[in-house]
This record gives sequence, C-alpha cells and structure tokens, in this order.
Amino acid sequence: MIDGSEVDAPSQDAPVFDPAPASATKSTLKSETRRVPIPPHRMSPLKKDWVNIFGPLTEMLGLQVRMNVQRRAVEIRTSKHTKGIGALQKGADFVKAYALGFDVNDAIALLRLDDLYLDSFEIKDVKTLHGDHLSRAIGRIAGQDGKTKFTIENASRTRIVLADTKIHILGSFQNIKIARDAIVSLILGSPPGKVYAGLRTVASRMRQRAL
Repeated sequence: MIDGSEVDAPSQDAPVFDPAPASATKSTLKSETRRVPIPPHRMSPLKKDWVNIFGPLTEMLGLQVRMNVQRRAVEIRTSKHTKGIGALQKGADFVKAYALGFDVNDAIALLRLDDLYLDSFEIKDVKTLHGDHLSRAIGRIAGQDGKTKFTIENASRTRIVLADTKIHILGSFQNIKIARDAIVSLILGSPPGKVYAGLRTVASRMRQRAL
C-alpha cells in the first residue's frame, strides 16, 4: 500500500569521477603474443630469408620478433613501439603467408595494403578425386611449366601457391574470387582454353572499371 508521503526522485546529474592515474592506464596495456607455426620444409628458406622477414616486422610495425627453432615457430609480440592496433594481426598474416609458400616480396604486400587477404582450400573441397584423376587436376591448374598458374595470377592480379592438393591464394577479395572460380573450373574438368577465354573477359572488364 502506498501512502501519501513524498518519495525523493533520483538525481538526473551524471556522476563525476576523478581522472584515472597514469599508472592504472599503463597496467591495462599488456603485450600480446602470437606464435605462427612453420612447416618443416619451410624452415630452411625461413633461415635464409630471416633478415627480410624480421626487418619489416620490426621497422614497419614496431613488433618484437624471434625464431623459435625448437618449436618450429615464429613468435611475434607487441611493444611500446608497436604502430596501430592491427599491427600484430598484420604481422601474423605476413609470416603465415610466407609459411604457406609465398615469396617474401609477395607476402610483404600484406603489411603495405589493407585490403589483401589469404584464402586456402583443397581440391577435395571442390570435387573428390583420387589417383590419376587427382594428378591430372593438379596438372591442369599448374599447366606446362606453370603457364596456366601464371596466366591466372596475371589476369586476376593475385598470387597462387600449389602445395600438393592444397591451394593458397593471396589478393584482394574480388580478385581472389576470380582466381578461385578459374581454378574450380579447371578442377571440374574445363579445358584451359575455355578458362583463358573467361579470364580475358574478366580482365577486360576490370580494366574498363579502372578507367
């Protein structure tokens, strides 16, 4: 039962807090670490290209980097010199791209440009193939002396790595789709000539949009 007595209404003024001390702010900025595993067959190239890998990570992104030979991994950590919130993710993507088989000069584009991505899939994701059928599908993608792969790369402005039955593509979202569609057509049995014609059409459309 409510009686006729008045009830104090809550104050509408926003609460005022004293500024947080500088020490409290610094304690919340903890360093983050990423460990990127390196396949055994990429360890020797990693040691050879190490100068070209840790240089961009430390100079361009301000990260701390080390090679952990026992764990077969590259460990990346943020520091007070790290430039930007997304620096750690960019650095991890760069090292991952190199671990997948991309050249250093191609992978470094992930640090310089914001709209580049990595896409990976397997031939069995498109069609289940075995034995000679699988070998022929890989051969259709690569082409003689890598001609088909280079043609797809040039037409779609991407970089492609064929690692056994796995396919890795580096490029922008739209260009990855173009390259992936061409590779899927080859896996499904389309002759290279037909795929080339489709790529020429797509490339001409891309040039017209750029004008």
